[in-house]
Amino acid sequence: MSEKNTAIGANLPAWPDVDHRIFGEVEEQLVSKVQQLVGAFLHRNWLGIPHVTHNDDVDITDVEGFRKGLSPKPSILPFLMKAMVEAMREYPQFNASLSKDQSRLICKRYFNIGFAADTPNGLLVPVVKNVDGKSIAELSAEILDKSQRAREKGLPMSEMSGGGITVSALGSIGGTSFTPIINAPEVAILGATKAVWKPTRGEGGEIEWRYMLPLSLSYDHRVINGADAARFLSYLGKIIADPKYYNNWS
Repeated sequence: MSEKNTAIGANLPAWPDVDHRIFGEVEEQLVSKVQQLVGAFLHRNWLGIPHVTHNDDVDITDVEGFRKGLSPKPSILPFLMKAMVEAMREYPQFNASLSKDQSRLICKRYFNIGFAADTPNGLLVPVVKNVDGKSIAELSAEILDKSQRAREKGLPMSEMSGGGITVSALGSIGGTSFTPIINAPEVAILGATKAVWKPTRGEGGEIEWRYMLPLSLSYDHRVINGADAARFLSYLGKIIADPKYYNNWS
C-alpha cells in the first residue's frame, strides 16, 4: 500500500486545464519568476496557517497634522511601525514565531518589521531592522531607499529576512479593508487602507470630524486569539493618537 501524501495542498483537485481560445480572443503573458516564487509562498502560508482577520479604525487626526508639518513629509508607514513596536512590547505574542514542529513559541526581543513593496516583477517584503531605535526621519529614508531598490533591481535575501511582523499599506491606492496573508514564520500581519474623515460624537454631544485609518490585522489562530487581536489594535490606536509618542519619535 502506498503512503498517503500529507504535504499541504497535495490532495486538492487538479487545477482546471481550459482552452480559453474557444470562447474568444485571448492574450498570454508570462508570470514573472519573482511572482511565481512569491505566489508559491503565499499559497503555502494561506493553506498552512489558520488565518483570522480583525478590522478596526484608528484615529490619526493629530498625527496627520504633525506628519504634514514635517519636511520632508513622511508617509504614515513610519508612524505605524513605531506604534507597532509599542503594541508588540505590550503584547509580545505578536512578535513571535512557531517552531517547525509547532511545539515551541520563539519570542523575539528585537523589533524588525517588514513592509510589502509593490514592484513591476511582483511583491517583495523588505525588512527594516531595529525599528525601536530609529527616528521617523530615519525610518522614512530607509523605507524609501529599500522600496526604490526593490522596484529597480530587487533586494538580497539579507534585506528581506529576519522580520517579526509585516505591514502592508495600501492607503495611497484605496480600499476599506482586506485580508493580508501572513508572512511565515511570522504570526501576524497588519494591513492599512485609505484613511477617511468620519463624523464622531464629541464630549459635549456635538459632531466632530476625525481622520480615521482602517486597519486589518490577520493573525495565526494557533498562537493568537481574537481578544488578543482586538486589544492589540486598540492599544496601537491609543499610541498613534497620543502626541507624546510621535513627538518623541521624530
